[in-house]
Amino acid sequence: MRNSRLLLGALLTSRLATGQVAPAAPVAAASPVVDVADLAHRVWSHIPAHDSASLGHGRRMLLLVPVVGYSQQTGGVAELAFDLAFRRPQANVSSVVGAAEYTMNKQAIFTATSSVWAPGNAWNFGGDWRLMHYPQSTYGLGMSTSTTDGVVSMDYEYLRFYQTVLRHLGGSWYVGLGYQLDAHWNIVSRNSTREVRAISRYRYGVEGRSVSSGLVLSVLHDSRPNAINPQGGTYLNAQFRPNLTALGSSTSYQSLLLDGRWYLHPAPGSANILALWSYNVFTLGGNPPFLDLPSTGWDTYSNTGRGFIQGRFRGKNLVYGEAEYRFGLSRNGLLGGVVFANAESVTELKVVRGVVENGRFEKVVPAVGAGLRLNLNKSARTNLAVDYGFGLDGSRGLALNLGEVF
Repeated sequence: MRNSRLLLGALLTSRLATGQVAPAAPVAAASPVVDVADLAHRVWSHIPAHDSASLGHGRRMLLLVPVVGYSQQTGGVAELAFDLAFRRPQANVSSVVGAAEYTMNKQAIFTATSSVWAPGNAWNFGGDWRLMHYPQSTYGLGMSTSTTDGVVSMDYEYLRFYQTVLRHLGGSWYVGLGYQLDAHWNIVSRNSTREVRAISRYRYGVEGRSVSSGLVLSVLHDSRPNAINPQGGTYLNAQFRPNLTALGSSTSYQSLLLDGRWYLHPAPGSANILALWSYNVFTLGGNPPFLDLPSTGWDTYSNTGRGFIQGRFRGKNLVYGEAEYRFGLSRNGLLGGVVFANAESVTELKVVRGVVENGRFEKVVPAVGAGLRLNLNKSARTNLAVDYGFGLDGSRGLALNLGEVF
């Protein structure tokens, strides 16, 4: 959950369970990992310390984070975020991450994303639900846009409902079906002097209402025991989504999502991790509504493009890559750090005799940055991630996450 904001809030960790929970065991000498709950327990014994063992079957770990902060796209913001982690028998760690927030730019945002594993990892249920009132600035299409010239203010309501069910095939492979809905309404697009009806000569979904509705065919390989903070493994996901007017879409178009993540230990015996991420979205045919075109920071957890404002680059096709090195700063595991670099590109707009066609990738824009990690919950391996990124075109920004960026 990235919204590029400054943390000025408080932290509260708690442990929930099904049935009776035994008192937390003290941290063993052989595993001196400390998190925020342990520090709070030392100050006030009524706050339970966390077990040093991994999250076990029958326990649920709940993390609540009240936040007051600021970002480019929201202005000042007040938010309550939560992260619920639990584990079924012989299964990966399941997680549900959500937030409710209101901003100085009069944005109201409610989100919930989930990855729930059935016992034995026989099934996976993934969800991404959002309800938003979201006025924001947009910068046109392609890589040659500016943050000062040609900026268009868009005001709209947004409902996202993504739900996928995957069946285990063998090993770490899964296949399944889902349904994805992106509905925007009350769309108003304005520049500095007048209302506009097209952005960068693109007329689809820039006023009134737009809907993208389609079934999804998904193939997944996931060998990460814990997706909140992977210590190794590989994640590969391919999703084909045909959006059909028969299902309510404003236009018929097809898209393909390719998402790959790798977690490596460059030094033998070291807990430090080199994490690699490739995120790509392609429009295979048709014209998506403007707000449903691939764009910076509009992935599932809004994490692509640290160093750039959300929606900075937008086009019919997007390619994105990122590398992050994660390392410890304190022996007790309370503090860590990262350095990262990313690069992205979208295709340019191509209009031939009034028809929008797929253009070419002509420019790549990189960003670099660094960040700190605070161990909020060692049992669920949940960190508070605070990062600062610098983009090539002079963009910069702070990013906050509950859990790792990817």
